[in-house]
Amino acid sequence: MKKTVMLFGMVVMLLTALSAALADRGESNNNGKNPNEFKLGVEVLLGDQKHLIEGKRVGLITNPTGVDQELNSIVDMLYNDPNVELTALYGPEHGVRGNAQAGEYVEFYIDETTGLPVYSLYGQTRKPTPEMLENVDVLLFDIQDVGTRFYTYIYTMAYAMEAAAENDKEFIVLDRPNPLGGQKVEGPVLDPAYASFVGNYPIPLRHGMTVGELAQLFNEEFDIGADLTVVEMEGWNRNMYYDDTRLEFVLPSPNMPTLDTALVYPGAALIEGTNISEGRGTTKPFELIGAPFVNSTEFAAALNELELPGVIFRAASFTPTTSKHSGVLSHGVQIHVTNKQAYKPIETGLHIVKTLHDMYPENFQFRAENSAGISFFDNLIGNGWIREAIENGVSVQEMENQWKAGLNEFKQIRREYLLY
Repeated sequence: MKKTVMLFGMVVMLLTALSAALADRGESNNNGKNPNEFKLGVEVLLGDQKHLIEGKRVGLITNPTGVDQELNSIVDMLYNDPNVELTALYGPEHGVRGNAQAGEYVEFYIDETTGLPVYSLYGQTRKPTPEMLENVDVLLFDIQDVGTRFYTYIYTMAYAMEAAAENDKEFIVLDRPNPLGGQKVEGPVLDPAYASFVGNYPIPLRHGMTVGELAQLFNEEFDIGADLTVVEMEGWNRNMYYDDTRLEFVLPSPNMPTLDTALVYPGAALIEGTNISEGRGTTKPFELIGAPFVNSTEFAAALNELELPGVIFRAASFTPTTSKHSGVLSHGVQIHVTNKQAYKPIETGLHIVKTLHDMYPENFQFRAENSAGISFFDNLIGNGWIREAIENGVSVQEMENQWKAGLNEFKQIRREYLLY
């Protein structure tokens, strides 16, 4: 009897130890690091590197994504810190508080909470003027990017770096994760002839870099010459998507409400260069694609027949409340990403555009060309030849083959600036 009790006790002890070990493993991320060790750049700055800003007048470029892991605003943290002198705020597209729609002009104003001046970098100028920097020694940049070339915050950063260099101001980037991970690099590299505020440098559509890494690349490769410091994250590695961290997803802009939106955005946003709705004015922007003249069942079937990796398409109808086809019932698809590692957003986006073009030749249109013969689609994709290729019946595979050499060249340059 005693032997049975002893044996039972040993089994219980082993099971307890095994359970504890499994629990410990469950607390680990892909690389065996405890997510509790993860720190954003802002947390590293205020915890270990506050000397970078102490005794200096600080100007802050941020928006609602500028929060720590407890969702405390960097504006409030700096303003309420007795050892930090926060003197000015600067807002990108959509503003510091994120309440302006895409492309909406943002005015100068006084922040109600802090009483600080808020200078718009999406108003009369997209680059801080010397007058905007008079009361500043160092500029801080803390904004969540979404990993796509045509998302404008990275160019707000670059213009601010130029202004810092020209006015002898320090520039500090507080790094944040790339929501799409830091490994995959996809799509054509932008042709400088098609540079705009939705693509100002020759980088691919999915660049696979953090804002801190991009800041270093912009600074060196494009001769900005800013006095640049990147405050790195701790505990982030390149194979981590946003949901591999414990971060809450704070929408970076009004039409980027979820991580699912960010996943499809690099390809689905190409629809913005056409007369098809990209789902603005719905609860699923960039996931819903359609127009009044589309047959949703046939369109979904055509896309699913392609058997694209990591994605399926559901026939869907919707009525946008704003933007294209506002108030008009539209038909199309909802994009459902089933495997984010396998999913290829740019390939998928081009197949969507090409299929719409081929199925509805009398109704589908690219956005009109400007005086230089450039369509907004060209600005988004970063060249003029892909639009011509779609119109001439060239396959998506042939397009990918054509941009491969430029993409491989960028990958080599990119290696020099990776921090993680």
